[in-house]
Amino acid sequence: MNNQRTGILFVVSAPSGAGKTTLCREMFDKFPDLRHSVSFTTRPKRAGEVDGIDYHFVDRSRFDVMVAAGEFIEWAEVHGNCYGTALTFLRQAAVAGADLLLEIDCQGACQIRDSIEDAVFIFVLPPDFAELERRLRGRETDSDEVIAQRLTNAQGEISQAHWYDYLVINDNLEEASQRFAAVIGAERCRTRHLSDFLNQQFATT
Repeated sequence: MNNQRTGILFVVSAPSGAGKTTLCREMFDKFPDLRHSVSFTTRPKRAGEVDGIDYHFVDRSRFDVMVAAGEFIEWAEVHGNCYGTALTFLRQAAVAGADLLLEIDCQGACQIRDSIEDAVFIFVLPPDFAELERRLRGRETDSDEVIAQRLTNAQGEISQAHWYDYLVINDNLEEASQRFAAVIGAERCRTRHLSDFLNQQFATT
Protein backbone atom coordinates (compact mmCIF):
# COMPACT_ATOMS: atom_id res chain seq x y z
CA MET A 1 0.00 0.00 0.00
CA ASN A 2 3.03 2.32 0.15
CA ASN A 3 2.32 3.66 -3.35
CA GLN A 4 -1.05 4.91 -2.05
CA ARG A 5 0.54 7.49 0.23
CA THR A 6 3.49 9.77 0.74
CA GLY A 7 6.41 8.17 2.53
CA ILE A 8 7.06 8.89 6.21
CA LEU A 9 10.41 10.09 7.53
CA PHE A 10 11.17 8.67 10.99
CA VAL A 11 13.95 10.66 12.67
CA VAL A 12 15.63 8.87 15.58
CA SER A 13 17.99 10.42 18.13
CA ALA A 14 19.54 9.20 21.38
CA PRO A 15 22.58 9.68 23.59
CA SER A 16 25.49 7.34 23.00
CA GLY A 17 24.84 4.05 24.78
CA ALA A 18 21.04 4.25 24.77
CA GLY A 19 20.77 1.46 22.18
CA LYS A 20 19.48 3.47 19.22
CA THR A 21 21.41 1.57 16.55
CA THR A 22 20.37 -1.83 17.90
CA LEU A 23 16.72 -0.79 18.02
CA CYS A 24 16.84 0.59 14.49
CA ARG A 25 18.24 -2.70 13.24
CA GLU A 26 15.33 -4.45 14.93
CA MET A 27 12.94 -2.17 13.03
CA PHE A 28 14.47 -3.12 9.69
CA ASP A 29 13.88 -6.76 10.59
CA LYS A 30 10.29 -6.13 11.64
CA PHE A 31 9.47 -3.90 8.65
CA PRO A 32 11.29 -5.20 5.55
CA ASP A 33 9.96 -2.31 3.45
CA LEU A 34 11.42 0.30 5.81
CA ARG A 35 14.43 1.99 4.23
CA HIS A 36 17.59 3.25 5.86
CA SER A 37 18.47 6.84 5.07
CA VAL A 38 22.21 6.69 4.41
CA SER A 39 24.07 9.84 5.41
CA PHE A 40 27.18 11.35 3.82
CA THR A 41 30.29 11.64 5.96
CA THR A 42 33.90 12.74 5.70
CA ARG A 43 35.11 10.44 8.45
CA PRO A 44 37.29 7.47 7.48
CA LYS A 45 35.61 4.15 6.82
CA ARG A 46 35.85 1.74 9.74
CA ALA A 47 36.54 -1.98 9.49
CA GLY A 48 33.50 -3.82 8.15
CA GLU A 49 31.71 -0.72 6.90
CA VAL A 50 30.41 -0.61 3.33
CA ASP A 51 30.19 2.55 1.25
CA GLY A 52 26.57 3.27 0.33
CA ILE A 53 25.21 1.05 3.09
CA ASP A 54 26.67 2.36 6.34
CA TYR A 55 27.50 5.82 4.96
CA HIS A 56 28.34 7.53 1.71
CA PHE A 57 32.03 8.20 2.35
CA VAL A 58 33.30 11.37 0.66
CA ASP A 59 36.29 13.66 1.11
CA ARG A 60 35.97 17.11 2.64
CA SER A 61 36.25 18.95 -0.66
CA ARG A 62 33.30 17.09 -2.17
CA PHE A 63 31.30 17.55 1.01
CA ASP A 64 31.94 21.30 0.94
CA VAL A 65 30.76 21.45 -2.68
CA MET A 66 27.54 19.67 -1.69
CA VAL A 67 26.99 22.11 1.16
CA ALA A 68 27.53 25.09 -1.14
CA ALA A 69 25.08 23.63 -3.65
CA GLY A 70 22.39 23.23 -0.99
CA GLU A 71 22.26 19.46 -1.39
CA PHE A 72 21.86 18.71 2.33
CA ILE A 73 18.68 19.17 4.31
CA GLU A 74 20.92 19.14 7.37
CA TRP A 75 24.59 18.79 8.07
CA ALA A 76 26.95 19.22 10.99
CA GLU A 77 30.59 18.89 11.92
CA VAL A 78 31.15 16.54 14.85
CA HIS A 79 34.59 15.86 16.31
CA GLY A 80 36.26 17.14 13.15
CA ASN A 81 34.17 15.04 10.76
CA CYS A 82 31.16 16.20 8.73
CA TYR A 83 27.84 14.40 8.41
CA GLY A 84 24.93 15.33 6.16
CA THR A 85 21.56 14.10 4.88
CA ALA A 86 20.86 14.51 1.16
CA LEU A 87 17.64 16.38 0.42
CA THR A 88 17.10 14.72 -2.95
CA PHE A 89 17.05 11.23 -1.45
CA LEU A 90 14.39 12.23 1.09
CA ARG A 91 12.22 13.82 -1.59
CA GLN A 92 12.46 10.80 -3.89
CA ALA A 93 11.54 8.42 -1.08
CA ALA A 94 8.55 10.56 -0.07
CA VAL A 95 7.19 10.66 -3.62
CA ALA A 96 7.69 6.89 -3.99
CA GLY A 97 5.77 6.26 -0.77
CA ALA A 98 8.83 4.76 0.93
CA ASP A 99 9.22 5.10 4.68
CA LEU A 100 12.69 6.12 5.83
CA LEU A 101 14.45 5.66 9.16
CA LEU A 102 17.12 8.27 9.80
CA GLU A 103 19.48 8.01 12.78
CA ILE A 104 20.74 11.47 13.61
CA ASP A 105 21.88 13.70 16.47
CA CYS A 106 19.70 16.37 18.05
CA GLN A 107 21.35 19.17 16.10
CA GLY A 108 20.46 17.57 12.78
CA ALA A 109 16.99 16.64 14.00
CA CYS A 110 16.31 20.30 14.82
CA GLN A 111 17.25 21.30 11.28
CA ILE A 112 14.94 18.66 9.82
CA ARG A 113 12.10 19.73 12.11
CA ASP A 114 12.30 23.21 10.60
CA SER A 115 12.23 21.82 7.04
CA ILE A 116 9.89 18.81 6.96
CA GLU A 117 6.54 19.34 8.60
CA ASP A 118 5.36 15.72 8.59
CA ALA A 119 8.53 14.04 9.85
CA VAL A 120 8.09 11.83 12.93
CA PHE A 121 10.66 12.34 15.70
CA ILE A 122 11.56 9.53 18.10
CA PHE A 123 13.98 9.82 21.02
CA VAL A 124 15.48 6.69 22.59
CA LEU A 125 16.17 7.00 26.31
CA PRO A 126 18.11 4.81 28.72
CA PRO A 127 16.25 3.98 31.97
CA ASP A 128 18.62 6.28 33.91
CA PHE A 129 22.14 7.73 33.84
CA ALA A 130 23.57 4.91 35.96
CA GLU A 131 22.50 2.35 33.36
CA LEU A 132 23.79 4.53 30.55
CA GLU A 133 27.22 4.68 32.20
CA ARG A 134 27.17 0.92 32.76
CA ARG A 135 26.49 0.33 29.07
CA LEU A 136 29.22 2.72 27.96
CA ARG A 137 31.76 1.06 30.24
CA GLY A 138 30.60 -2.37 29.14
CA ARG A 139 31.75 -1.63 25.60
CA GLU A 140 35.36 -1.53 26.86
CA THR A 141 36.31 0.69 23.93
CA ASP A 142 36.54 4.14 25.52
CA SER A 143 38.74 5.74 28.15
CA ASP A 144 37.34 7.19 31.37
CA GLU A 145 37.74 10.66 29.88
CA VAL A 146 35.75 9.75 26.77
CA ILE A 147 33.02 8.12 28.84
CA ALA A 148 32.80 11.19 31.05
CA GLN A 149 32.44 13.37 27.96
CA ARG A 150 29.74 11.12 26.53
CA LEU A 151 27.79 11.31 29.79
CA THR A 152 28.09 15.09 29.79
CA ASN A 153 26.90 15.19 26.18
CA ALA A 154 24.02 12.88 27.10
CA GLN A 155 22.68 15.40 29.58
CA GLY A 156 22.48 18.05 26.87
CA GLU A 157 20.94 15.63 24.37
CA ILE A 158 18.30 14.37 26.79
CA SER A 159 17.34 17.96 27.56
CA GLN A 160 16.12 18.14 23.94
CA ALA A 161 13.91 15.05 24.21
CA HIS A 162 10.82 17.02 25.27
CA TRP A 163 10.08 18.27 21.73
CA TYR A 164 10.27 14.84 20.07
CA ASP A 165 6.95 13.20 19.16
CA TYR A 166 7.71 9.91 20.90
CA LEU A 167 9.98 8.66 23.68
CA VAL A 168 11.09 5.03 23.67
CA ILE A 169 12.68 3.97 26.96
CA ASN A 170 15.16 1.19 26.29
CA ASP A 171 15.10 -0.56 29.65
CA ASN A 172 14.52 -3.97 28.08
CA LEU A 173 15.44 -4.51 24.44
CA GLU A 174 12.46 -6.73 23.56
CA GLU A 175 9.93 -4.40 25.16
CA ALA A 176 11.57 -1.30 23.73
CA SER A 177 11.54 -2.90 20.28
CA GLN A 178 7.81 -3.57 20.62
CA ARG A 179 7.16 0.04 21.62
CA PHE A 180 9.26 1.33 18.73
CA ALA A 181 7.39 -0.91 16.29
CA ALA A 182 4.08 0.31 17.71
CA VAL A 183 5.05 3.89 16.88
CA ILE A 184 5.83 2.99 13.26
CA GLY A 185 2.63 0.97 12.92
CA ALA A 186 0.49 3.73 14.39
CA GLU A 187 2.02 6.44 12.20
CA ARG A 188 1.42 4.35 9.09
CA CYS A 189 -2.29 4.30 9.99
CA ARG A 190 -2.66 8.05 10.49
CA THR A 191 -5.42 9.54 8.36
CA ARG A 192 -3.12 12.24 7.01
CA HIS A 193 -0.82 9.60 5.55
CA LEU A 194 -3.68 7.61 3.99
CA SER A 195 -5.86 10.48 2.75
CA ASP A 196 -4.98 9.79 -0.89
CA PHE A 197 -5.89 6.13 -0.50
CA LEU A 198 -9.17 7.10 1.18
CA ASN A 199 -10.06 9.54 -1.57
CA GLN A 200 -9.11 7.17 -4.39
CA GLN A 201 -10.72 4.00 -3.10
CA PHE A 202 -13.76 5.39 -1.33
CA ALA A 203 -14.56 8.60 -3.18
CA THR A 204 -18.18 9.64 -3.02
CA THR A 205 -19.99 11.41 -5.82
